[in-house]
Amino acid sequence: MLCARRLGGLGARAAAPRPGRAGRGVLGAGIRARRVSTTWSPVGAAFNVKPQGRRLDLFSERRGLFGVPELSAPEGFHIAQEKALRKTELLVERACSTPPGPQTVFIFDELSDSLCKVADLADFVKIAHPEPAFREAAEEACRSIGTMVEKLNTNVELYQSLQKLLADKKLVDSLDPETRRVAELFMFDFEISGIHLDKEKRKRAVDLNVQILDLSSTFLMGANFPNKIVKNLLPEHIRHNFISDGDHIIIDGLHAETPDDLVREAAYKIFLYPNAGQLKCLEELLSNRDLLAKLVGYSTFSHRALQGTIAKNPETVMQFLEKLSDKLSERTRKDFAMIQGMKMKLNPQKFEVMPWDPPYYSGVIRAERYNIEPSLYSPFFSLGACMEGLNILFNKLLGISLYAEQPAKGEVWCEDVRKLAVVHESEGLLGYIYCDFFQRADKPHQDCHFTIRGGRLKEDGDYQLPVVVLMLNLPHSSRGSPTLLTPGMMENLFHEMGHAMHSMLGRTRYQHITGTRCPTDFAEVPSILMEFFANDYRVVNQFARHYQTGQAQTAFHDIDYVPSGLLVISKQPLPKNMVSRLCESKKVCAAADMQLQVFYATLDQIYHGQHPLRRSTTDILKETQEKVYGLPYVPNTAWQLRFSHLVGYGAKYYSYLMSRAVASMVWKECFLQDPFNRAAGERYRREMLAHGGGKEPMLMVEGMLQKCPSVDDFVSALVSDLDLDFETFLMDSE
Repeated sequence: MLCARRLGGLGARAAAPRPGRAGRGVLGAGIRARRVSTTWSPVGAAFNVKPQGRRLDLFSERRGLFGVPELSAPEGFHIAQEKALRKTELLVERACSTPPGPQTVFIFDELSDSLCKVADLADFVKIAHPEPAFREAAEEACRSIGTMVEKLNTNVELYQSLQKLLADKKLVDSLDPETRRVAELFMFDFEISGIHLDKEKRKRAVDLNVQILDLSSTFLMGANFPNKIVKNLLPEHIRHNFISDGDHIIIDGLHAETPDDLVREAAYKIFLYPNAGQLKCLEELLSNRDLLAKLVGYSTFSHRALQGTIAKNPETVMQFLEKLSDKLSERTRKDFAMIQGMKMKLNPQKFEVMPWDPPYYSGVIRAERYNIEPSLYSPFFSLGACMEGLNILFNKLLGISLYAEQPAKGEVWCEDVRKLAVVHESEGLLGYIYCDFFQRADKPHQDCHFTIRGGRLKEDGDYQLPVVVLMLNLPHSSRGSPTLLTPGMMENLFHEMGHAMHSMLGRTRYQHITGTRCPTDFAEVPSILMEFFANDYRVVNQFARHYQTGQAQTAFHDIDYVPSGLLVISKQPLPKNMVSRLCESKKVCAAADMQLQVFYATLDQIYHGQHPLRRSTTDILKETQEKVYGLPYVPNTAWQLRFSHLVGYGAKYYSYLMSRAVASMVWKECFLQDPFNRAAGERYRREMLAHGGGKEPMLMVEGMLQKCPSVDDFVSALVSDLDLDFETFLMDSE
């Protein structure tokens, strides 16, 4: 999942919220330098040992977060933001006085970069830094930069300097495609902020933008806020499953994996009980989005949000969702019947499948059929081994190696954060990835990619190297073992590293379109494609080694117990059938899982479609759930009030499905036969990764697939994945 900040006309184009750029101090060598460091060390070993304490550095200078000198203390955020604001004023003056031409676009991008270097870094620090003083200083910096952005978004003279360029056909025709696209994207962002309107309407647009930001923040907080119920209202024998607070029980989630049906039912009904304030907040958010869209010339918010995406418009999205739903319907019914059978087997008194049942019972079915207990796999997926696996894959596909680099004093916010240098075999250093992988108090419980600094070609000809953070929530190593990943954790690591490689290889001239700063339904393609690699035996076999023996995984019949009680593991390679079972298990009830995503995406489109809404958001939820998903609506629940993706993925939730369809097609066309094919890897970089958001997404997909896929192609790709027999292509014939 991506984290990005949209800063109006002059901000980074948000690739997703989950749906994030620092100065030369972040070791920013230019392309021409191609620096090599003698302090780099192998990546695998770095993640299977605890970070070494720095010796004799008591008097060494603190470099500051991400190597930014000002950020050695919380007060440095004020210094950094003031420096950025002063530079902004100079750049605005320069943009308004420079004759229209390519230089106009360069200045706009530099202006955007100077603000984003502070804002995106602060966006990360305000949620991830363990020290309150740093979080508060970062929050203030975000507010300060946000105020400046609002000011710039209403600067008519600045807008007109760009308008003069785009109004001159001869000048526009002389621009290279990337520069022209960036100019048009800046103009698009300006105009959806309402700057082209008259003074009264412009003020209205600004007011609506402010209200939307405030409502979004309020809704996000409410979406994750626990519900409380008087203890005596719950049966005594299930109370221990929840947090107790005096005379009350706190329900902070759905407890979807809990075996007890009554616990899951109680959690569902209490956690999703409607909150009047949250309901009002959602209604106002949807209404204000619609008002803003109409004010700036769109018929619905969805039409505005889908400009420039693969789908292009909501009509195409709905066609995609409806066709996919039709293809899934029979499979989904069979999945629900299978879930019902398991429920009747385990709990004969209750046989109707309810919304709180599928996650638990599908897991039971998977475990029963395929014996994929995570503890059987985890010893072979140490974090170091998985990182080495990624290193091997990137080296074979792209000529890229990952090296661990010792961060300077004060450069990282927690001692267990690792810093990786991304190095190409001929191009040298491409950028840095900070790996914030381990659990800690007050850390957000989500896996994310943050852009800290975007890549761009600087005025002196050097390239500003990209810097990103990958944030996971992995367990710490123990005294007897390194951090061990479940198969799901390993897949998530590959997914997030797909985003990181997009950031490293999207080496565009402009930071406004660098890396993952591209339309949402394209931004998830590289990360989802990495999931296919993570589930391929030929890839997994490169790195899956037992952390104690160093040997490849063995089949269960190859494990013997000797009289002394020692476990003897034969030196056979990782058995193909274990990976095959894991892959096949993911198809259990997969149609129902996908149908649930279709329901969410459809609901999102309706909420952001024609307004005023013909019914309440809860009535629309009930109708859509029963029509699209098929399981009954539970009275007095309002799941939409927990749908946090409505904030960051408003009108774009379908992106997960469409990105998966594209990734599936790329996998089958380009990597299925050989996941290490260097020619295919180079083509993937050239056609899809290198452009960031500097090229229309469908053109990038066409370039990779050598054809223009239709909605039917997308649907077929998703449905065919449910039928794949992994043994036919994941296993080499004997």
